Amino acid sequence: MRIGTFNIDGRARLGVISDEGVQYLNDSEGWPANMVEWISASEEMEERYSNLKDSIDISPIDNSSLIAPIPKLIGNVMCLGKNYAAHAEETAGEGSSVSVETGYPLVFTKGTNTINGPYGKIPYDPSVSSQIDWEVELAVIIGRECINVDARNALSNVFGYTVLNDISARDIQYRHKQFYLGKSLNGSCPMGPWIVTSDEIDNPQCLDIKCWVNNDLMQESNTSDQIYSVAETISIFSKGHTLFPGDVIATGTPAGVGFVRKPPRFLVPGDVLESEVQGIGRMRNVVGD
Repeated sequence: MRIGTFNIDGRARLGVISDEGVQYLNDSEGWPANMVEWISASEEMEERYSNLKDSIDISPIDNSSLIAPIPKLIGNVMCLGKNYAAHAEETAGEGSSVSVETGYPLVFTKGTNTINGPYGKIPYDPSVSSQIDWEVELAVIIGRECINVDARNALSNVFGYTVLNDISARDIQYRHKQFYLGKSLNGSCPMGPWIVTSDEIDNPQCLDIKCWVNNDLMQESNTSDQIYSVAETISIFSKGHTLFPGDVIATGTPAGVGFVRKPPRFLVPGDVLESEVQGIGRMRNVVGD
């Protein structure tokens, strides 16, 4: 199932997406009012949808009405840094390092203020940062409350997957020697275009992942290059730390980011950023003034 959130006449509404179009779900008819409510009751909702889907009208998809699948998170986006082998190599010596041997990856968060839609404008203010960089990522949506999860059954706690771009202000990031501020500018986390439920993704460790800037391919990899698998990542974040339905975990970005290029390349107003993960979809975000 592909399920997304749409801005319809100023109100957020859920919709189930198919190749034919979108079926909007009206909360006045007993459907959840938001994605977290759906996730929290997903088994019941999916059964109800299966029984009623033939009676729900199908409308054309208007991409401009798509907003982030979870516009208001219950907590910060949890992120894993330097989790692709090639990216860890290209950034060696830059900031914190990752240790495969000790099993302690680099982790950080992005604030809830960062959430942006799959077609939303990326804010740009040169007085704040002039080194805005891209990082396409596979994001995991947690489906149930869990803690101290064993990696061997971690995927059973996943509701679905989406595409995310961890937009990063490199000058701020390195000025403060911590990632949070440089990763948490308003609108710096485009997410979408929708959530694909976990039953549609047989293996999250074999997905192609790509990022373009102005049609130039900047990042191209596969989740098989991850140092810590999706299951291991969930386990790591759950140690003594409860995960809740609707929590978002970003699983790292592959090689090809802008700041390591010679010369470095950063986003500027008018740039078109496209982010794609196989089996999920593609986002298109324009950098604004």
